Amino acid sequence: MFLNILFGVVLPIIVLIVAGSVLERIFRLDLYTLSKINFYCITPATVFMSMYHSNMNPELLGNVILFYALYVLLLYIAGSITSRIMGYRNGKKAAFNNSIMLDNSGNYGLPVNQLVFNGEPLAASMQALIMSLQSLLTFTYGVISIQGSRLQGNYRSVIVGFLKMPVPYALVLGLLLHVMAVPLPAMLSQPLTYAQQSMVAIALITLGAQIVKYPLRLYRKDIYLSMALRLFGGPLIGLLLIYALGLSGIPAQALLIASAMPTGVNTSILAEEYRNEPDFAAQTVLLSTMVNVFTITIVITLSHYVA
Repeated sequence: MFLNILFGVVLPIIVLIVAGSVLERIFRLDLYTLSKINFYCITPATVFMSMYHSNMNPELLGNVILFYALYVLLLYIAGSITSRIMGYRNGKKAAFNNSIMLDNSGNYGLPVNQLVFNGEPLAASMQALIMSLQSLLTFTYGVISIQGSRLQGNYRSVIVGFLKMPVPYALVLGLLLHVMAVPLPAMLSQPLTYAQQSMVAIALITLGAQIVKYPLRLYRKDIYLSMALRLFGGPLIGLLLIYALGLSGIPAQALLIASAMPTGVNTSILAEEYRNEPDFAAQTVLLSTMVNVFTITIVITLSHYVA
């Protein structure tokens, strides 16, 4: 299992990150433009298509949403307490909370889910829903928390800024068209599919370029605190919620594994987009992904006992 995850999931991700780093070294890429492409094109298309093709039933949909709401709330509380103890300012607190609440449920979580469950439709649908909820969290809380810290409480400007974000509209529209069974013409579905399929490569190449832009600081305590809460606190909270909600079988396994993902690429993209702790964000994504090679194997093993 360890070698399958290493060679089938993690190493392809690392290859793309390294490719982005090499391209940045050679060509000095325009990171601002790359983040705009991710922010306003690739991610909205991915969220829309995930919701449009979802096959979740209402009962399971409700259980997953309840689990996820409680999960991110407890992570937020843990991050806020840690930030207060460490004396982080508002901008750093927003970046720290994003690093533990916004995980890599898409370009990392989806391949892991497919490997563990061999493409089982129920498990795949749950992971797609988690990815959509994660995207919604990213472009609501993730954006508002950073903008709020930068605008010093001017929440009217924060709300206006949020309303300009395309992802919430993409999520709602995709869900509505799915519920109404509205067919998408090929002239729309095909380009959206192309954009969705490009998400992994473009996001990870961007991350690689961002990482090489900043010096690696392995001595930073804030990075290790973020990793501890993301990689160990996340699965522990997930396990407690699974028992508290009485979940079992494939849903319990899938949710536990989903709670063990590393810090998401969108954390770094948001940090670059809003110029808020991009150094910290890029390094937490890289290091948590590397350490996750070991932690995800443990969580996958434990998930068989949860079922």
